[in-house]
Amino acid sequence: MSNLIRMSRRSLLSTGAKAFALTAAAGIAPQFIRPGRAYAADALAAGMIGGPTGFAGAERYQYGAETPEGRAIEAVKALKGAGKAPDKIVLGLSDGSIGQLTQPFPAGAPSIKELWEKETGITLDIVGVPNGQEFTKTMQDISTKGGAFDIYAVEWNRLGDLAETGGIIALDDFVAAHKPEWDDPERGYVNGQKGVSLLNQYRGSTYGVSLDGDFQTWNFRTDLFNDETEKKAFADQHGYELAAPKTWKQLDEVAAFFHRPDQGLFGCTDLRNQGWGYTNWYQRYVSMGSPNQFLFGDDGKPLINSDAGFQATQEYVDSLSYHSPDAISWGWPEQYGNFASGGAAMTCAFSNLPKFLDNKANEGSKVTGKIGSMLPPGREIDGQLVRRSVLWLNLSASVSSQSKHPEACYLLLQWLGSSRIYSWMTANPGGYFDPFQLSNFADPLVRETYHDYHMDVVRDTVARTVPTINYPGATAFHNALDENLVAALTKAKSPEEAMADTEKQWTRIARRIGEDKLISAIKANKEAWPTVLDSAAG
Repeated sequence: MSNLIRMSRRSLLSTGAKAFALTAAAGIAPQFIRPGRAYAADALAAGMIGGPTGFAGAERYQYGAETPEGRAIEAVKALKGAGKAPDKIVLGLSDGSIGQLTQPFPAGAPSIKELWEKETGITLDIVGVPNGQEFTKTMQDISTKGGAFDIYAVEWNRLGDLAETGGIIALDDFVAAHKPEWDDPERGYVNGQKGVSLLNQYRGSTYGVSLDGDFQTWNFRTDLFNDETEKKAFADQHGYELAAPKTWKQLDEVAAFFHRPDQGLFGCTDLRNQGWGYTNWYQRYVSMGSPNQFLFGDDGKPLINSDAGFQATQEYVDSLSYHSPDAISWGWPEQYGNFASGGAAMTCAFSNLPKFLDNKANEGSKVTGKIGSMLPPGREIDGQLVRRSVLWLNLSASVSSQSKHPEACYLLLQWLGSSRIYSWMTANPGGYFDPFQLSNFADPLVRETYHDYHMDVVRDTVARTVPTINYPGATAFHNALDENLVAALTKAKSPEEAMADTEKQWTRIARRIGEDKLISAIKANKEAWPTVLDSAAG
């Protein structure tokens, strides 16, 4: 293991004083939209059997009997009536997300927790798990058979590891019985079944229900890109119009143009540190094939020790020229703080960046009203543009195999993760669950929180998103790639050496976890890879 400390977004959130100092110094301590006005209505709309009341627009989140939410609630009531439901369900949830279930939003509304308990009579016992320790706490509960939780909420690419331990159950029978409609073409996951495979499945079976949308999204400074002096200077230098870059070549040229460290401006600040940076290497690598450049072949052999791997790594290293001199140590607090202070022309971050920084309540942000969103850059291949982003972190909830009432637990997750309740929940500023469903992107309250200009771009970015590794051994695979990329960034290894060494380590990991198992996971995982292509001339 490297001496560099790997920190997740959630562990960084838990560092308290340090993270607060970084964000507060930049004036971007999260300030959220104000709750909506109280609304007198306390009755359900005609034909609805459940959902929140008490605020304007509450009917958008109410549901009839023949909806995923309605079926879940009715099924829970039937279980309870038959004496087959628990008095309480224990949900282990990372500290930073609890507020979206426990804090009423908007004004006049109940909380998610209150509504569930009112409609089902089952107590929802939410146990806070320290940010960054979700997987560790889950594995402790599984290995010791402690039975402390009915539901685990863990980062999505751990599903393979958890499923192989037998610590979580396959949910396929419950999905078939209760019809969550995750692939609904109007309200469900982006890309339909591909989206379901991406977020909820491992080796073709459902093991989790997504409760997050950590899709990496690109932002830029509109005040810089729309400045007439900058536009003329760029066109004179490069022979084409200054605009949000469509290709990696354009991104590198635009970033180099704006890189003025002596003026406190960096060209681009997509992350390069250990634990985070390789998501940006991914975007460069996977866009080298049409429709995708895969990480592994169908025979389980790594594909990164190749011209595609060398080029992506060389580009990744070269891009340091327009980053902060401290880029290798920057995490998201530094990235967000810098962008809020007007210190970068472009960046790639979580989809919540405009929610936090393009906000009049954040008086310290210098980029309020000056942020634009763009699709990920890509590569022109055979007249088409391959643009790809990645999913990183992302909370997924699974049912413990130790739970005595697995069906009731699944029904809670179907209710929470269905389009009406989840839209209401992700609009709530009390946590970090981000939008990912078609219904979320169309919802007025969500669009108010995240901004109209941003939501359509995020939706279209999701459609172009590939999974990071979510097979058994995901952590080991990522650590090997991560450490070799850092070695390339620090010039300890050439790009060719970094990729060759990654291939060797990945091959050893594959042997350790079982090549047949890995091949099965790789083939099933391909269902989640996007096929969306754009016209290079468009």
